[in-house]
Amino acid sequence: MDEVQHVPDLFSYIQGAVDSDPRTGRFILTGSQQFGMIERISQSLAGRIGLLELLPFDLKEIKKIDREERSLDQQLLSGGYPAIYDRHIRPQRWYADYVATYIQRDVRQISQIHNLDTFTLFLKLCAGHAGQLVNANKWAAACGVDHKTIKHWLSVLQASYVVRLLPPYHTNFKKRLVKTPKLYFYDTGLICRLLGIDNHKHIAQHPLRGALVENWVFSELVKGFLNRGRDDNLFFWRTHGGEEINFIADTGKETLLVEVKAGESLHPEWTKPMRTWIQRAGEKSAWPCVVYGGEDRSVIQDCTFLGWRDIGSIQKRLQ
Repeated sequence: MDEVQHVPDLFSYIQGAVDSDPRTGRFILTGSQQFGMIERISQSLAGRIGLLELLPFDLKEIKKIDREERSLDQQLLSGGYPAIYDRHIRPQRWYADYVATYIQRDVRQISQIHNLDTFTLFLKLCAGHAGQLVNANKWAAACGVDHKTIKHWLSVLQASYVVRLLPPYHTNFKKRLVKTPKLYFYDTGLICRLLGIDNHKHIAQHPLRGALVENWVFSELVKGFLNRGRDDNLFFWRTHGGEEINFIADTGKETLLVEVKAGESLHPEWTKPMRTWIQRAGEKSAWPCVVYGGEDRSVIQDCTFLGWRDIGSIQKRLQ
């Protein structure tokens, strides 16, 4: 690829090379700045490209390259970006640079955002509402912009793999379901940075610790789908009466029901929303589980309780 570096128009070069020699796998283009690249290659190489979505490391990948035994709070702070582990960069330093360069510079320029302070406020607002329902009107009022601007900024953050809007699970239940999506980040280390958390000891007493744990489980589930080359069929379920299941994943073979609890002790009542859902849906192939902040694995009332380190057990069921 040395000669490619000196070609004025890389995409024209690749198109010509592919036209003359259509063998697959000769060119691999990577980078976090995907907006312009995707547009160019889609125009010139339509039908001749394969796109892979590479998210930050999941827990299994982290263990392969880093032997440090982290607590749950340490893992929430560290996140999953590779440089933190293979180059041993302090999470606080890496995420500060990431926010200043990629998000505040690249994303802001692409979105033609002129007021950096307002956009930074919006990012912190999103971090403070991770795991909650999107409220564009409320967020717009807080930022001093209109709701269309908030929706545009959210779409840009989604396209740049910063956040994801999780849709509700639709069934034919008689009770009316919440139709507004929930907001999640792909990485908890970034949330911690935006919230001003720079020490894992601060997480233990932080009011948003539960949301951080829930967001971490979300990102591990999404990675479990994408790392297997599958669309992440992931949803949440909530009624206006307050019944809720954090995540519902459709694998094609079974329906995974995942409830997330940050506590380290097991409580059988955590299974009630899932048992209610199974009864109403008449679902015979459902697999209910609770991911919690402890270490042990157990089965209570036909529900599997998984310690957070055992998150890979759910990912294996996505095969």
